[in-house]
Amino acid sequence: PLLRLGTNRYSRRLREELGMSPFRAEAAKQGRTARIKLTSVDRVTPPAEVAARLRVSDQEASVIRRENIFYADDVPVQHVTTYLPWEFVEGTVLTRLTERTGHPGGIHGVLEDRGHTMARYTEQISARMPRPLEARNLETPPGVPVIEVLHVSYDQDDVPFEVTYFVMRA
Repeated sequence: PLLRLGTNRYSRRLREELGMSPFRAEAAKQGRTARIKLTSVDRVTPPAEVAARLRVSDQEASVIRRENIFYADDVPVQHVTTYLPWEFVEGTVLTRLTERTGHPGGIHGVLEDRGHTMARYTEQISARMPRPLEARNLETPPGVPVIEVLHVSYDQDDVPFEVTYFVMRA
């Protein structure tokens, strides 16, 4: 298991001190090597639940969906799906299939540069059985459930700018 740093994981101070995204900082603090494999980036019509949370249309391709697998010491620990409003990321590296954002703060650093500094976030945690793709990506043995964290980031104007589903072995 890889421990999450709780509310501190998204602090701007932590990104500036360590010059890394939250996951890379968590792995480093625990003496592990982080690797993120970006498996897809697509401009899509979001599911209704995501559209409602981001306050975007669920009738058109209004978001970028990024799919990743996060590894710690080459062990898959998270299957991550992130939705970002197209209008916030258009013209950035976040719309391309490249594993590095070019920003030491990762996605949040790119969005800060675009005027969306995380002021708060909400997270909802649930448990369920993995979907087939998640089970394969996480190398989950049969019968092992997953924990899903639904994360929503809000900027300084209380505008939602990110919906991410973190799926981890339970």
